[in-house]
Amino acid sequence: MDFDLTEEQDLLRKTARDFLSNEFPTTLVKEMADEDKGYSPDLWRQMGELGWLGLVIPEEYEGMGMGFMDLVILLEEMGRSCLNGPFFSTSVLGASIILAAGTEEQKKELLPKIANGELILALALTEPSVTYEPWGIQLTATEDNEHFVLNGTKLFAENANVADCII
Repeated sequence: MDFDLTEEQDLLRKTARDFLSNEFPTTLVKEMADEDKGYSPDLWRQMGELGWLGLVIPEEYEGMGMGFMDLVILLEEMGRSCLNGPFFSTSVLGASIILAAGTEEQKKELLPKIANGELILALALTEPSVTYEPWGIQLTATEDNEHFVLNGTKLFAENANVADCII
C-alpha cells in the first residue's frame, strides 16, 4: 500500500505551510486571541480565494471537490500555525451537515457562499443535559406561519459570535 502524498497533495501542503507562515505569524495568533472576533476577516477572504473554504465541497456547488485526505493535510498545516477562526465550524462541520441533510435548494444557496467566504456558520448542538441522545433534547420547534420558532438552550456554539447562520 502506498502512503505517499500525491503531487497535488504535496503542493497543497507546501502552499498552505508557506501561506500560513507568511500571512499568519505568531504575533497575529496572539492578537487574534485578544480580539472579540477571534479571527482575521482579511485572512478568511484570502483562504476563500485559495479555495480552502470549499475544499471538500463538490464542484457543482462551487467547491474544489477534493477529498478527506486533502482536508486532513490542510487541517494539519492550520494546526501547525495555530490558526484560529471559523474554518472547522463552517467548512467542515457546517458544510458536511448541509451536504448530508440539506435540501437541494439549501445546497445551491449555502454551499457556494461557504466556498467563497461569504457565509460563516456555527453549530449549536450541546444542550444543558450534555447528551446527544434523543431523550436529552429539550429544544422545541414551533411552526409559525412559514417559519419555525426555536425555544431552548444550546451551549458551546463555537464561533456563534461571528456566525451568519447557526445550525
